[in-house]
Amino acid sequence: MQAMIALAVVMGFMMLGEWVSTRSKAYVPSVFVTAVLFLIGFWTIVPKNVVPSASFGKAFVAITQAVLLIHMGTLMDLKLLLKQWRAVLIALAGVVGTVIFAMGIGLVFFNWKTVIASVPPLTGGLVAAFLMTAGLKAQHITVLAAFPVAMFVMHSMLGYPLTAIMLKRESRRLLKHYHEPATAAVATLPTEKPDDTASATNATTAVGLDKPKRLKLTLPAEYDTAAFMLFKVAIVTVLAEWVAALMHGVVNAYIICLVFGVIAHQVGFLEDAVLEKAGVFHWLMYGLLAYIFSNLSIVKINMLVGIVVPILVLICLGLFGMFLASSLLAKPLGFSREMAFASALTALFGFPADYIVTHEVVDIMGHTEHEKKYLLDHMLPKMLVGGFATVSVASVIIASIFLKIL
Repeated sequence: MQAMIALAVVMGFMMLGEWVSTRSKAYVPSVFVTAVLFLIGFWTIVPKNVVPSASFGKAFVAITQAVLLIHMGTLMDLKLLLKQWRAVLIALAGVVGTVIFAMGIGLVFFNWKTVIASVPPLTGGLVAAFLMTAGLKAQHITVLAAFPVAMFVMHSMLGYPLTAIMLKRESRRLLKHYHEPATAAVATLPTEKPDDTASATNATTAVGLDKPKRLKLTLPAEYDTAAFMLFKVAIVTVLAEWVAALMHGVVNAYIICLVFGVIAHQVGFLEDAVLEKAGVFHWLMYGLLAYIFSNLSIVKINMLVGIVVPILVLICLGLFGMFLASSLLAKPLGFSREMAFASALTALFGFPADYIVTHEVVDIMGHTEHEKKYLLDHMLPKMLVGGFATVSVASVIIASIFLKIL
């Protein structure tokens, strides 16, 4: 009974987030609404253990995140993924701009420890927030322990909607180009490299609907079951994690999972959108999101009220630095300013929020399957790779450095 009530609460929050996102045409992303609902719930009547009670605990997440990244690989083309080094540069430039502006100008208004405790979550979202919180507690600086988590909560309120706005603008630009074959045939857009565009005349090939021939592990239909698909996903995940362990953290394990998913899909071992075909994708995604939002249970009302001014000032400074740095690299690297800023904004939240926000925007902006696939091919790889570069790699480095200079 208690487990079912917990599941109903968690799924109710997810449902309301999706409804608001649909009603607002993705200007208010579902992850933002759901995060606010969890926060209010924890402040009022929702038990702090509601998420693990609904079966979404540590054991669930240990499997889910790697498996979902394998799935993400089955949504991408290998050539598209390999070209995302530009997204990495832009995302990392955004992180540098954030640190420079938030620290350089922030120290004019606030003391050293306040700025140092608050800036890392702006460059790595939840990961950096909890690294900083744990480090501050370990150093017995408990008076500042609230700043990293408060920063994460408040910048999400700006970061999610702002990312959605940038992606909607980029979608309009891409769709305009998609439906102008005559223009595309003679010249590419000034904000895109020639190899990153596709006109309506070759759109079917560009979006990947005419797939190249490749090997495929086929079985009679009665044996090609969901269990068989999940078995194959598990095998690929084991191989990816084994390779990651051999590399001793030189390359982030989640990036390796994504690459292995792409390779397994390219050679035909895994189907397109394999977890969706197996019927478990949404369950896994909702569970991972719920687990992430469960961390909001440690945020108190008085925690936010007492530090709201410095947090908001630092967020504004950091976002301005992020926008400036990403904009400077946008044109040289073939990005529009909107796409560059959106890629940099992934530092605020990372996976799976970057995946969800992108899909919500695409579902609203794309009117046909061809248009949606075209938008996803151009935006999703940039968002995912940018998020991995910032949240999974840069945030860990920055948080560890900032803890040493407190």
